[in-house]
Amino acid sequence: MRRFELAKPSQLHNYTQEQIVKTNPFVLLGFKTQIQLKNTQAQLLAKHAGVARHAWNWGLGLTKAILNHNQTHPEDKIKFPSAIDLHKWLVALVKSKYPWYYEVSKTAPQYALMHLRAAWKKCFEKKAATPKFKKKGRHDSFTLEGTIKIISPFKIQVPVIGVLKTYERLPNGITPHTVTISRLADRWFISFKLEVEPTCTPKAIDIVGVDLGILNLATLSTGEVFVGAKKTRGLLKRLAH
Repeated sequence: MRRFELAKPSQLHNYTQEQIVKTNPFVLLGFKTQIQLKNTQAQLLAKHAGVARHAWNWGLGLTKAILNHNQTHPEDKIKFPSAIDLHKWLVALVKSKYPWYYEVSKTAPQYALMHLRAAWKKCFEKKAATPKFKKKGRHDSFTLEGTIKIISPFKIQVPVIGVLKTYERLPNGITPHTVTISRLADRWFISFKLEVEPTCTPKAIDIVGVDLGILNLATLSTGEVFVGAKKTRGLLKRLAH
């Protein structure tokens, strides 16, 4: 599966194509495709997903405890942590207890906590429900940042894991800042965003306004008038006489 998607279309719908090109010379697209793995690579991806899930669940448990504390002890509130705060506490309190954290890229738990903090922000703004704990095998995913390079049409290099081979051709001439690797059943996918320069195309059709009336069926903004059926019958009767 190879897929391109326009990122955040809601930010673009109020602008014409020419305005988008003038204000922002690039448009952000999302790219996603399936990767083919060796057994050792599949195990390493599963470890990354497991660490990201553990960091999310740990952070969610901690932030829920803070919210409960603040609700029951309003006189002794604890500041709700940022993603940076959560990662500092994770390094100090959690990583030393779980050595398998050191077997994966450090950005996997970092981004899990960033995504958690973003989920809480949406919750506080009434745009989403309360974040939920994640279960193994359900929506497994993690994000990597660092040395990422497309080294051939079907190969991409990512931190710690190394070179991943894709079933389909990768975009040419770009260097992704981050990649997200996700699992669906027994298949793994890689996705990232890329900036492309939009191309203005001529309008295929003209748009006109329509005013629906009583005397006339419709009047277009171009001045063209469509008379109603009743008025048409009256005109025909007058012509017959």
